[in-house]
Amino acid sequence: MSRLEFGAFLAPHHPIGEHPTLQFQRDLDLVAHLDRLGYEEFWCGEHHSTGWEVIASPEMFLAAAGQRTHRIKLGTGVISLPYHHPFNVAQRMVQLDHMTGGRAIFGSGPGALPSDAYTLGIDPMLQRDRQDEALGVITRLLRGEERFSYECEWFTVKDAALQLLPLQEEMPLAVASMISPSGMTLAGKYGAGVLSIGSMSTAGLQALPTQWSFAEESAAKHGNTVNRGDWRILMSWHIAETREEARAQAKQGLLRWHNEYTVGTLMRPGVEAFPDADTAVDQLTDVGGAAVIGTPDDLVKAIRDMLDVTGGFGKVIGFVHDWANPENTMRSWDLVARYVVPEINGYLSRYRESQRYVIEHREVFDRAGEAVLSKIMENERAAKAMQEEANAQAAMHSHNAPDLRQHGKS
Repeated sequence: MSRLEFGAFLAPHHPIGEHPTLQFQRDLDLVAHLDRLGYEEFWCGEHHSTGWEVIASPEMFLAAAGQRTHRIKLGTGVISLPYHHPFNVAQRMVQLDHMTGGRAIFGSGPGALPSDAYTLGIDPMLQRDRQDEALGVITRLLRGEERFSYECEWFTVKDAALQLLPLQEEMPLAVASMISPSGMTLAGKYGAGVLSIGSMSTAGLQALPTQWSFAEESAAKHGNTVNRGDWRILMSWHIAETREEARAQAKQGLLRWHNEYTVGTLMRPGVEAFPDADTAVDQLTDVGGAAVIGTPDDLVKAIRDMLDVTGGFGKVIGFVHDWANPENTMRSWDLVARYVVPEINGYLSRYRESQRYVIEHREVFDRAGEAVLSKIMENERAAKAMQEEANAQAAMHSHNAPDLRQHGKS
């Protein structure tokens, strides 16, 4: 089985009430923590309203994160292309790539919050087509094509070319995908990766089995290929040593997030508020649910189930939230790195095989014990001491120590 890569997605979803500056600092602390733990990717989004989603410029945030990290790749998750002139987006991504040592991933979307589009005077019916149009220009700029001009109803470029290209020979691209086929279709058209954000909802989970086919069909139509290894599935979790601990740590924050944000702010159709925290956990973690609140073993099972449902993908991206307090949240990411990642990727299988082999093949250890015993018996004082120690309990045994008790009985 191909190994999965692991990452994190910060929308962010921060409850109103905490000092905004400290929220930004804590988010940067999380990126540094994930980098130390060996996560492969970190993503953050662009939002301009609701009070909960507070990063307005993913490029600025990721540039700061790049100064605190060493190896983790940093993705815009996502830049809402209809809100920006495409030339400026391309310029900022190139600068971000250089400032992070070639670790930038360019993720784009049409814009998730209708309130953002309204503020900017953009009709939501135009957003997906504008993302497509902007992406076509940006990819040409990032590839370093000869100067070109392009004019449409909402932007113009004249004799356009970037004066500096990305540090990476080819900057990775990804598009956001929810429930509709538009994101997957764009991925196929441009040969880009996919960030499946819709997997956080029940409807999104149900759509996943057919989503990849849209990307493949579009890629074939446009003469491109898409790779499941570049398909990122977003999953929500909070992990602790026991299910009881995980529930206790996360349930009040989960209730607030669902009732105050998903229902109370976004007012998503068909989504009802939960009466209490335990009901929230029960409903959102039910079989096939949108979240895992439990142990590392629970998350291992959920990821394997997701692999079966989708037919395979390349990257697991955890949704960053404030369900638990900062200490327990950091601990959750630590547990995933320590126990889930190696289990999913088979890092421990050879350890276990080696252990089984030693248990099942005792001949060499017996032979080594005999060798030690023969040398003891050659020395009268050592043999006498051995008899005295035969019934004693050693604090730590040597790997090849003979069974002194068995010899004492003979």
